[in-house]
Amino acid sequence: MRIPLSSPDINEQDIEAVTAVLRTPQLSLGPKLEEFERSIAGYLGASDAVAVSSGTSALHLCIRALGISDGDEVIVPSFAFVAVANAVRYERAIPVFVDVDSATLNLDPEHVEAAVTTRTKAIILVHTFGVPAEIDRILALSKRHGLAVIEDACEAIGAEYCGRKVGTFGDVATFAFYPNKQITTGEGGAIVTNNVQIARRIRSLRNQGIGTPGAWLAHTEVGYNYRLSEINCALGISQLERLDAILERRESVAHLYNSRLSSVPQLLRPALRLPNRKISWFVYVVRLGENFSEIHRDWIYEEMKGFGIAVGRYFAPIHLQPAYCSSKDKERLAVTEFEAQRSIALPFFNQIRGEQVDEVSESLRRLCNAL
Repeated sequence: MRIPLSSPDINEQDIEAVTAVLRTPQLSLGPKLEEFERSIAGYLGASDAVAVSSGTSALHLCIRALGISDGDEVIVPSFAFVAVANAVRYERAIPVFVDVDSATLNLDPEHVEAAVTTRTKAIILVHTFGVPAEIDRILALSKRHGLAVIEDACEAIGAEYCGRKVGTFGDVATFAFYPNKQITTGEGGAIVTNNVQIARRIRSLRNQGIGTPGAWLAHTEVGYNYRLSEINCALGISQLERLDAILERRESVAHLYNSRLSSVPQLLRPALRLPNRKISWFVYVVRLGENFSEIHRDWIYEEMKGFGIAVGRYFAPIHLQPAYCSSKDKERLAVTEFEAQRSIALPFFNQIRGEQVDEVSESLRRLCNAL
């Protein structure tokens, strides 16, 4: 693609940070891991951060550390990346799909309340596309029902709700640093919590269940190799140092898209601001109007691809995936299905140029006018 959907932002400082690690004998479980974890916790204002191999492994460890297992139910959105459901099933628990609010594409608290049963143990609250979810209402209902809250902030580092960073409200929270994210470690993720006991257990689980490193017969439970290397952590430290500037840049790109597409009536543009929320722009997603369908969206997708412009179809509903499909879920997730078939993610990354935004916008305008 001439204009990719996403692209990592790696500078000379990042390269030097990684190279410096390669000149040392310690490539795993070293000082850069500890520094990266301190930096994440300090940035968010949390007591503990545990770096792991991916956002998916972070979700899995949260499920495991909270004691969720066979037959337990966990409420999740279907309009999300499939990892939120997969992580639940890794522990043989049951993901219960709940519909989203059409304005923010986050979990609808009314539907969450209706989905709670005696088997419900937790809610995975996804901050979709970097837009903070309705945290206060979800926390209130979780307390009423005695449920744990896992914040999936994998797309939302730096986002805020009522002046407080997301990822610090629930029992645990997850972040991801895949190359399409605001900052990257190549592959990698992190778990954030203010619970010292949970943090200690997750550190053990990520490293094969070791209770006391260096001790004989130290494996206290079955764990995993979910470690993050010193190389990844060095890149993360360097990227985190310029996160605020990166978020400002991404916000300016979102404003530019909104301006360029303001004259396209066929499109619903994302809100630039929401009450009590600060958005961390992960992607820029537009939606076709109510008179259009998945057929129109997919035609635009193919035409843009022909122009050398990559666009995304975010998100395909999880409950309709072959691994999850259920007619029962299909009947009650009307908003998820309606919004998913009209959504188009446009090229969006730190170093996208103004002329590229112009080309994407003009190409999309012409195609919309041809519908």
